[in-house]
Formats: sequence, structure tokens, C-alpha cells
Amino acid sequence: MSNTSSRVNVILDAEHAIKLRRLAERTHTNPGTIARSLLSTALEEADPDPRDVAALLDRTPGAFESAQHGLAEARSGLGTPLEDL
Repeated sequence: MSNTSSRVNVILDAEHAIKLRRLAERTHTNPGTIARSLLSTALEEADPDPRDVAALLDRTPGAFESAQHGLAEARSGLGTPLEDL
């Protein structure tokens, strides 16, 4: 695996943001550090089989709607081209 890192922004709903903040307070850790650790662990344990990924996405509330919204934004020119990232 590469030693380079990439920045990913994640937007949490209020309930999950509170949980993350409480975890960080209990462990005397920055919420970003806890989030990074939790996400890394989840990714390591995730099954890369496309059927399993699709099932995971199907269980994510609002995932389809969010993807459709992003697609509409990209088609209307509101997105950022990959080469500009």
C-alpha cells in the first residue's frame, strides 16, 4: 500500500457527530483522529466484492439521493473537474 495520504471530507448527521464528539471526549483525543481511526478500521474490514459494496450502499440512508444530486450538479457544471482537485 502507498505511503501517500489523501484528504477526505465526511459530513455526519447530528446524531453521529455527537457520538464522535463524545468518543473523542472520553478518550481525550481529537474528533478527527478518532474519525480517521474508525474509517481506517472499517475500510480494512470491508469486503471489496462489488456485490457487498452495493449492498452496503443500499443500506446507507440517503446514499442514492445524494449520488443523484451529485450527478445532477456535475451535469450542470457545478462540480469540480478531477484535474482541479
